[in-house]
Amino acid sequence: METMKLIFGALLWAAALLPTVALAHGISEADKVAMLSGGYVQYAVLGAKHMLTGYDHLLFLFGVVFFLTRFADVAKFVTAFTLGHCITLIFATFLGITWNFWLVDAVIALTVIYKGFDNNDGFQKHLGMKSPNLLAAVFVFGLIHGFGLSTRLQQLPLGDDQAGMLGRILSFNVGVELGQIAALSVMLMLLAAWRRRPSFERFSVVANTALMWVGGLLLLMQLHGYSHDADPNGFRFPAEEHKHVHEDMEISKPDPTRDNIN
Repeated sequence: METMKLIFGALLWAAALLPTVALAHGISEADKVAMLSGGYVQYAVLGAKHMLTGYDHLLFLFGVVFFLTRFADVAKFVTAFTLGHCITLIFATFLGITWNFWLVDAVIALTVIYKGFDNNDGFQKHLGMKSPNLLAAVFVFGLIHGFGLSTRLQQLPLGDDQAGMLGRILSFNVGVELGQIAALSVMLMLLAAWRRRPSFERFSVVANTALMWVGGLLLLMQLHGYSHDADPNGFRFPAEEHKHVHEDMEISKPDPTRDNIN
């Protein structure tokens, strides 16, 4: 029961903190400045940090390993995911292939929803069809997640020297893998403890439904962020208009000194 509370608490915590974490899950100005003179170790540390704060990547991995009980199965699916995100992280970054990171993260949110839906046998129950090949899906989703990591990494000063640039990309990737191993270790221990309890059978559907809801919230947040990014003045209170309103209020404010004189 305690393990179930920990897992549900983690999902609720993720949902509650998504607005804050969504802003933090990126490359901060402090990181950019630190990387100007950063060596390979610093890039590896940043990669690990990015994965450990990567709520979207971790939620997807949680869905992938949720029902896996054999080490061989965990290794197979995690390897497919890792291979996928290594390919796009390295090659997209090295070749300078990028896209709006809000939209990439929105697609990643869809992968989280997909995994929760698949874990609840959604294809069989609601669509009357077999689930798509899971190993292939995890590999393809790994490519998408790697592209998301690449859009973040390309915000950093990687240098013009190709050998140095490749070294920084690989160092970042090594950090990502170390962060993934650390996060997966905790997930697998919690899930292994929970599976031994009767509550796992009763609440597994609820847990994966919660995973879908969190993924849906994440999707809406990323699309909202893209809307601001694409048209920052297209909302009800654009920044400049908001500023002018305050200036007008200051001008029209009555002068108490003048009232006293009269």
